[in-house]
Order: sequence, then structure tokens, then C-alpha cells
Amino acid sequence: MAVTGRIDGIPSEVWHEEVLAPQFAHEAEHLLGHYLAIEKVLLLEYTRMGLVDATGAAALGARLDTLTPDAVRADPEQNMSDISFAIERHVQSGPTPPFAAWHVDRSRNDLQVCAQLMAARESLAAVATDLTAFGRAVTALAARYTDTPMPGHTHGQAAQITSPGFHLAALAVETTTALRRMQHTYDESDACPLGCGTMAGQELPWDRARMAGLLGFARAQPHALVAVASRTWTTTIAGDLAGYAVVLSRFTTDLMTWGGSGFGFLDLPDELTGISAAMPQKRNFPVLERIRGRCAHVVGRAADICAGQRNTPYTNTVEVSKETGAHLHVQVDAMRSLLRLAHAVVTGATFRADRMRAACAEDHLGGFTLANRLTLDHGIPWRTAQIVVGRYVRRAVEQGLRPDAPDAGLLRACAAESGHRIDTGAVAELLVEAFDVDHGLRAKQSDGSTHPDRVRDLLAAQDAELAALDEEWRQRADRRTEAARRRDDLLAHPVRRPSRRPS
Repeated sequence: MAVTGRIDGIPSEVWHEEVLAPQFAHEAEHLLGHYLAIEKVLLLEYTRMGLVDATGAAALGARLDTLTPDAVRADPEQNMSDISFAIERHVQSGPTPPFAAWHVDRSRNDLQVCAQLMAARESLAAVATDLTAFGRAVTALAARYTDTPMPGHTHGQAAQITSPGFHLAALAVETTTALRRMQHTYDESDACPLGCGTMAGQELPWDRARMAGLLGFARAQPHALVAVASRTWTTTIAGDLAGYAVVLSRFTTDLMTWGGSGFGFLDLPDELTGISAAMPQKRNFPVLERIRGRCAHVVGRAADICAGQRNTPYTNTVEVSKETGAHLHVQVDAMRSLLRLAHAVVTGATFRADRMRAACAEDHLGGFTLANRLTLDHGIPWRTAQIVVGRYVRRAVEQGLRPDAPDAGLLRACAAESGHRIDTGAVAELLVEAFDVDHGLRAKQSDGSTHPDRVRDLLAAQDAELAALDEEWRQRADRRTEAARRRDDLLAHPVRRPSRRPS
């Protein structure tokens, strides 16, 4: 049986091999289950509208259940290497021919975008599951190192005393923020396009709200053209993934720096390390390079998805829906892969407290504290206090003075040059306190600071947020599962409800 009367030829060999067959294989692997769900919902609507009786619906439903990736194949002669035509041919070749009105008032446009959107929702939910698990691993590692001093850097220079727990808590915040943003994207795009037809709607009285509910959507897409033309959901999902990949690449850069021989702060287990073929003394961390490289893939795919839609007409086009849309699946695969690797790194990572403490002790990282105390305790104007401390540090470095062996006389002399006097006893105590490593970690008191108590408070809040987000994502998954159960129940007991036909 021909699928069209408009043309007589079949797809050429090159067209089939380069475009149609790969597209067919992609849809058979990733979208066929969604096509099956959609076909069942359409069948329920045909039943509701009185276009098929219970017996005919049961026969067609049984035939649909035999749809598997092995049951359909790209065939230029039989189905023009198109999966929608392949599904039709599979059903039509069954023991019981479908009822005459099957697929009446239908279009491939909304059917295909509906399957694509269903797959995208599930992919986003899967990324959220991985990201939630990663976030929990991050907070667990951070909790082990909230009291462990390490130098924090700005502009490539040691700046203030922080901790691995403080730094990792920032990654935890970025993770929950990304999860919340992804959930917003999911909810914004949770509008079913089925029933919008080619671009202008359909002629039968389809119950689009019912169809949306049976496919696990929150609502129907209210505008027919938006349903089939818009791929904002692809660019938004891609942007969410790319945004987090950029963040994770920056944290990975920090891990690479800390794990390098110049610092030696971070170590990974042997199971995550590599070696040099020529230099037997080396332990390399190529897993970090792989993570950062795959972050680039995620960002690059987002650029592909945006570029593939730019300057295209606002309607259904293969260029947007298939040529460009397939990149979303590739991006999701790259994202899930890098998250698995990052999870393994965070789970296995350890920090060397001795190396980090030594690095804190060898630099004058308490300069900020010292300037504050000169202002608050001794009345030296703040900018002048900054000048005094800067002068003291420069001369201490020139003289080879360590921060843990401060020179009270030198600080008094620096202050005197700016016209201020400081009591000798107070200066010695002030210097010891300002440049003490443990005091430096606890000197900050504000919420969100490096103080171990504040970091623990923040981590507890992030753990609670992760638990709440996990539950909210689970509820969305339950809605999809419940929709599938309802479809099966309704197909087992189809109900014919005569409905208004268009005049």
C-alpha cells in the first residue's frame, strides 16, 4: 500500500543512508515508547468520539502493543523510511485491519513534537536525579572539611583563609539553584502539543485537556502554532544544562589546581588516577580533564541547538524539529556522563590538611583582619589602616619575617609614618591574632561566611533543599507513571461517548 499519491518515486539511496535511516534509528531507540503512548491516547479519543467500538479499539490496542524497535525498520519502499508511516504500516499489516477512521484528522507534526517533548521531560528529570545525587555527595565532602583551613585565592593570588568545606558549599548552592531552575523549565514546558495538528488546529472535537492528562502533562499547549513551531523548551533545557556545565567546569579547574604539584592540596584514589608512560614518579588526574572537556561538549551542544533554530521560519520544519532537535539527546548524554564522573571524584576526594595549613601560614592572609582591628580598636581611619598594613606586609616580606613571627615594633613604626600611635602591648597581641590560621578561618561572622558554624548552617540548608527538590521531582515522575496506568486501565475498558461532530 502506498503512503502517498503525490509522488511516485521512493527516497534515493543517499537520502535514505545519510538522513532518513539514521533519523529512523534515533526515533526507534528513543521515541518509539512515546509514540506508542500517544497512539493509545489517540485511540481512546477515537473511542470517546464514537468513531470505533470497544471490539475495534481492543483489536487495535493489542496490535499497538506489539510495537517494538524490532518490529519496525526503515524501508524506502514500504514506509519511505519514516517512523510514523512505519507505525501505520505495522498496524495495518496486523490480523485485524484498523477501523476506517483510524488516524483521521491527524498530523505527524504535533505527534512528533509531542514524542520529542515527552522524551525531553524524562531526560531533564533523569539529569535532575543525577544532579541531586551529586549535590548530596558535594555536601557530604564539604561537611568533612568545614574546620580545615586552606588559602582562598582571588586574581590568582592567595587572599584569605577559607576551607574546602566553604568552597564546596558554594558548589552545593550552585547545584540546588540549577535544580530549581531546571524544575521551573520542566513546569514551563509541561504543556502537551497533541491535538494541535499541522499548525492551525484540528477539525474534530478532540479533548486536548484529557489527552494531556493521559500523557502525564500538566496542561495542554493553548496555541496550535506554538505547539508545533516553538522549540523554546529545547533551548531552555539546553541552556540550563550548559549553565551548570560552565559552573562545574570552573570548580573542576579549582580541583585541577589544588591537585597539581604546585599545591598538593587534593588527592584522588588510585582508581581515579593515571600515570605517565615516561615519568614513573607521576600520578595524574586525567579524570578532571575529562570532566572539564565534557563540560565543553554540553556547552557546545547548547550553541548548536540555538544556532539550528536561528533565522528559521516560525512553523514546523525538519531543520528545527529533527536536524537540530537531536542534539538535545546528545547533550543530555554528555551531561549525565560528566555528572557520573564528577560524583566519583567528589566521593573519592581527600584534602591534605597539612599542606593547606602550611600554605596559609606562609602568607600574610590576616591583613584584612589586621586593618579592621586597627580601625575598630585603635581609631585609625580605614583607608589609612589599609595603608599601614600594606606597608607592614611589604617590609615584613623584604625582611623575611614569617606571619607567625610578627614584629610589633615594625607595625608601630608603619603606623607612626601615617601619624598614628599604637600601644606596644596591644600591637603584639593584635598581630598574633590577625595572622593566626585558625583565627583567620573563624574571624568572619556573617551568614554565608567561612566560619565553620556558618558553613555547617549553610550545608544543612542545602541538604534540606535537596530533599525538598528530590520530593518535588518524584511527584512529577509519579504523575507520568500514573498517566501510563490510567491509559492502560481505560484501554482495558474503553467507553464510547458520542460527541459533537463539526458541521
